Amino acid sequence: MRAIRGATTVPSNTVEAMREAVTELIDELEGRNQLHPTDIISVTFSVTRDLDAIFPAAIARTRSYWDSVPMLDVQQMFVEGSLERCIRFLIHVYVNASTPIHHIYLREAANLRPDWSLPQSLQASHSVMKSKV
Repeated sequence: MRAIRGATTVPSNTVEAMREAVTELIDELEGRNQLHPTDIISVTFSVTRDLDAIFPAAIARTRSYWDSVPMLDVQQMFVEGSLERCIRFLIHVYVNASTPIHHIYLREAANLRPDWSLPQSLQASHSVMKSKV
């Protein structure tokens, strides 16, 4: 079992903006990790307090095979000055331990974890190479 993190932002608190962002986030998750929804154990979505137009899980549930994935929506803890209009996920999946994991950070959320812009298995070798320089 492995965990995959991801996040994105939306320009406005509307169903349309959230649907577009969540769809893009899940498309990237599935594509970059060659993941099928039947490999997913569970998903927790969190949203910042300025997003309440729709539950991200309701958007995900409309996708093929996602209707049987256990999902939970929660509100992200508010911290003054933190990124606004942000949707995050934590997904637990069944994948081989040697399979590279791609954490997905899109739009303004890409600045949240620039260290996770590489697949997890490549990060260790990248860190080793940096320390030798």
